[in-house]
Amino acid sequence: MANSDSQGRVAVVTGASSGIGEATARALAADGYRVALLARRLDRITALAEDLGNGSIAIQADVTDRDSIVAAAERVRQELGGADVLVNNAGIMLLGPFDSNQRDDYRQMIEVNLLGAITTTEVFLDQLKDGGGDIVNISSVAGRTARAGNGVYAATKWGLNGWSESLRRELLPDVRVTLIEPGAVATELPTHITHAETRQGTEQLYDQVEVTADDVAEVIAFAVSRPRRLAIHEILLRPAGQEL
Repeated sequence: MANSDSQGRVAVVTGASSGIGEATARALAADGYRVALLARRLDRITALAEDLGNGSIAIQADVTDRDSIVAAAERVRQELGGADVLVNNAGIMLLGPFDSNQRDDYRQMIEVNLLGAITTTEVFLDQLKDGGGDIVNISSVAGRTARAGNGVYAATKWGLNGWSESLRRELLPDVRVTLIEPGAVATELPTHITHAETRQGTEQLYDQVEVTADDVAEVIAFAVSRPRRLAIHEILLRPAGQEL
């Protein structure tokens, strides 16, 4: 059932081609949002935009390429009238032992997970301030608990958490900042891991996970649908059986 307060509002979702990004786009569209889908895989988001309808648009963009985000923001302004909600979801989880063999993975995670969210927010901020907006940053339990083999991934998420808290204090009450910290969620994230042994172990773990991207998307949709007098700052969620 669509939320009357969200009718005509515009949500921008990065990393919208799969996983939590795709599920969030679906949840927000069901609430009446027009959704701008940003991702590198144009074929996937084009099909998703057609499926969602309601004026949703697909924009090929890479959060590590500021020019592509600037172009995307201009399309959102021209075609949808500007963004009300930004969901910084684009992220990669390239786990593995800390050594020189993983150095390309480390840089890529920092570029996508941390700098990508910062850049996208910087580019869309003027639109979000115009009329009261929401920024939703998708962090992780790894932003609170680091473990062997996820050091740089955890560093990107700890960084995202610290930046989000500063941003929250700076932007309220005009823009609300909500930090979402999921535990293990059944998505394709582990399939991108380049370290073979780590990938195998992580995939086995994730194959048993019962929390879905839709579960997380429902939480995000709930948070942004609250009346403006209420700001939900942080949501930590895990599968019921996950301790750490």
